[in-house]
Amino acid sequence: MIALTHGHGDHVGETVALSKQFKPQAVVANVELKAWLERQGAEMDDLPGSNKGGTVEVDGIKLTLVNAFHSSGSDDGDYLGEAAGIVLELENGTKLYFAGDTCVFGDMQLIARLYSPDVAILPIGGHFTMDPREAGVALELLGVKRCIPCHYGTFPLLKGTPDELRHEAPGVEVLELQPGETTTV
Repeated sequence: MIALTHGHGDHVGETVALSKQFKPQAVVANVELKAWLERQGAEMDDLPGSNKGGTVEVDGIKLTLVNAFHSSGSDDGDYLGEAAGIVLELENGTKLYFAGDTCVFGDMQLIARLYSPDVAILPIGGHFTMDPREAGVALELLGVKRCIPCHYGTFPLLKGTPDELRHEAPGVEVLELQPGETTTV
């Protein structure tokens, strides 16, 4: 399965090539992004693109697109739908909230109320997304006690750090992963 939050190059990456190589059972993305990927030559499944509030199930994993505040376009300027976050409910009932690229927003309280995520995966780099201070507020709104920070440190503009997040979110377990590292949630 491939799941995408929006159409910027740092998220779409090698989706077309990966879809041809691995032929995933599903590509989960909004309607516009999924149609664009197909026009680019990606191997697509029969699952229609979804949209915010819509839930799809793939191999026992439920994926729901939720709100995010960010832009979404191809490197050539094509409109690829609105950016989204994704709530994943695993087979064992564990729920992950992947915010995608976004700032903090008040409706994160609704995500908490509707989906009760166990773990939040939040961007903390700043500049293009929230920074550690905003991520600390997001964790309060979500009521989540475990966080995997992302979208930081890959180039100089993304200055936020997991240590800053720990300072902003006392009482939250910050799971700092190195590239290629995995964890069990």
